[in-house]
Amino acid sequence: MKPIQVNIKHLRTLKKMSQERLADELAWSRSMIGSYEEGRSEPPIDRLIDLSSYFSIPIDILVRNDLRKAKNTSFIEVGNKRVLFPVTVNEDNEDLIEIIPAKASAGYLSGYDDPEYIEQLQKIKLPFLPTGTHRAFPIKGDSMLPVKDGAFIVAKFVDAIADVKNGRTYIILTKDDGLVYKRVYIPEGDLVHLLLSSDNKSYEPYLIARENILEIWEFTCCINTQEYDEKELKLSSIMTMFQELKVELEAIKRL
Repeated sequence: MKPIQVNIKHLRTLKKMSQERLADELAWSRSMIGSYEEGRSEPPIDRLIDLSSYFSIPIDILVRNDLRKAKNTSFIEVGNKRVLFPVTVNEDNEDLIEIIPAKASAGYLSGYDDPEYIEQLQKIKLPFLPTGTHRAFPIKGDSMLPVKDGAFIVAKFVDAIADVKNGRTYIILTKDDGLVYKRVYIPEGDLVHLLLSSDNKSYEPYLIARENILEIWEFTCCINTQEYDEKELKLSSIMTMFQELKVELEAIKRL
């Protein structure tokens, strides 16, 4: 049974739609829907595009992933669109995202450039991410509300400080402070510092010397874990949590 076959029926069922209703929505025939769901034929590329647009799910996800594992509490939110999506670990070890566990985040400063340290980290696969190297970093405190303590920021590696975009949010690794998540501003006429600002205005912005920055990671998405209690957020539970689709992935609007 191919993923596209079960996915059409599953997504239709989640929307509580009959084959006739979905056929009307897509301007197809009911028999066409039945043929695809029963595996008697497969939709050509133009109809895959129709399905992708209607359900707001990328074509490669529709044809490669079994979406029946997705539950109503599991989605990627981009703007006003919610996309059901199964989070899986890639068995081929391709494009995996390392998870920096909260209790070990202090050790990242000494291990960030150690291949053995990075290799032992738990890894997940989030296929909706853009190309590039990504990692998931734990957030502590309330300085970047609405991102709360215990959340994870998935961020993309930035090759050079010159690529930093004024006013965007970044995970920054510094020699003195370790990992911090801040909104970054480029002071006019200052080629030596960056200004790090918290979205929670109870915290004062501060300057940091560029020479003290070891790594910069640009925000891609936030994984909220606030619905879990402390014992569920142990390192041994993080992978299970992702795989069982019990997290909310939401893209936060960039100002």
